[in-house]
Amino acid sequence: MATLARGGRTNTLGFVIRLLGNIPFLFIGYRLYGVDDMGRFAAAFVIIEIFALICALGEKRGLAQRLTEGAEEEGVPQSNLVFDGMLASLIVSLAAMAILLVFPVIIFPSGTSSDFDMWMVAAIPAFALTEILLAAQAYRYDIATTVRARAVVEPWTRSIAVGALFFVPGLSEGGLALAFLASIYAALLVALWSFLRTYSLPKAWRPRPRYLGKMAVRSLPLVGADVIERGTRLLDVFLLGQFTTPAAVGIYFFAKEIASLPQKLKSSFEPILSPVITKNLKIGNMEAIAAQVRQVGFWIIALQLGIALMIAIPGEAVMGLGGPAIVGGTGALALLLAAEVVASMAVVSESVLVYIARKRNLAISVGIITLQAVLTVALILLARHLELGEGFMAAGAAAALFVALGVSSLVKSLVLKTLLKAPVSNWRWALVWATGPAVVVGFLFTLLPEWAELLFGVPAILGTYLIVIWKRGFDDADKVLFRKNVVPAEPPPEPVKPV
Repeated sequence: MATLARGGRTNTLGFVIRLLGNIPFLFIGYRLYGVDDMGRFAAAFVIIEIFALICALGEKRGLAQRLTEGAEEEGVPQSNLVFDGMLASLIVSLAAMAILLVFPVIIFPSGTSSDFDMWMVAAIPAFALTEILLAAQAYRYDIATTVRARAVVEPWTRSIAVGALFFVPGLSEGGLALAFLASIYAALLVALWSFLRTYSLPKAWRPRPRYLGKMAVRSLPLVGADVIERGTRLLDVFLLGQFTTPAAVGIYFFAKEIASLPQKLKSSFEPILSPVITKNLKIGNMEAIAAQVRQVGFWIIALQLGIALMIAIPGEAVMGLGGPAIVGGTGALALLLAAEVVASMAVVSESVLVYIARKRNLAISVGIITLQAVLTVALILLARHLELGEGFMAAGAAAALFVALGVSSLVKSLVLKTLLKAPVSNWRWALVWATGPAVVVGFLFTLLPEWAELLFGVPAILGTYLIVIWKRGFDDADKVLFRKNVVPAEPPPEPVKPV
């Protein structure tokens, strides 16, 4: 638990920094480039991320298991196993780039904004390789590298570049695409530098086609789980791009990016949770796994709910940061924040299910994303039929996500409970007691001007919530999340030395 708490604490702080780094990009992007250009960028961004997750071959979680099993092979350095995954990923990435270059309508259904936009496909191999390198660092309990790459370097590079490129003649039209590309490769360099310092270069490594083939086949359930889990957060943007205007996508994307902090809180614990789970599975300690799921699940939902209240209550003022044109997406923002709270149990449960019930987890995920797709299209078409406007179309997509993620949490937690033969629920009534006072405080601040609502209301809402949840909801075992060096942490596994 001390290891989980330390890793989650570091990553959570990192994603707060990431949110702060993304705000300038959103502000500059919407104010200088406009809602339509940001909508086209968002539609392309989700396709890039989905293709990159496929090209990562499930190594975000599968690498921990490969390294744990590879530790029993004498004379095989762990860096060699990581390079095996990187080579396979690079081959698949090049094929993915070729597909998008041949069929550009996949990535830009509404057309491009500049000649530079198609360069975005070059981000696929960099994104996939970064995922693998960060997973390797997480296996050594190094979460700080993930924070530096994903929370500091990537968002701040994007924010600085998008503003600077706007004033460069000949490059201003492609500022969004070029800034995105620069940020992805900057994160790759940070991850690669840390990896080489931790693992060093591989020794006597050469491609092993038979091993790579077996690894690719074995990774299919993990690839499916990763793509579908992330796809539930991207499908709505994709479908909006297919059935609505770039402006509707732009409104929704702003709300999605603001809601990304509580969403990322779930993944704060995932890199460190995977190696802990694989080690307990190896010795068959199912009760310990159930305890970790309950504990981490409560940490996540408690923090998520506080962040969601902090953003949702002054929602109109928050959306107004992007300009008056997107304030109509306030309803979508509230639904997206609620969706991430109900999704917490699904993500924690899946962290275990991908190891003990891969095919069953994949089947459930396929059913969930199908449900989301049907609901999203139905609600978008309903809003169009009733001529309710772009804000209502965005809210329909958010509502579909909320329902799908709620069903996913219920089903996956019940399956995990059955398999572990132990309770896994993260619900506690203290969440209700903490929400009430925070809502009252937030309502009072909405009576003030928007600048005061944001400057004073946001910290007041979060502070009220945290005080109550700390006193009513956190016991001694929970409070380890906010302490340092409570229990000596398990040392990271040593690399296997060649014979």
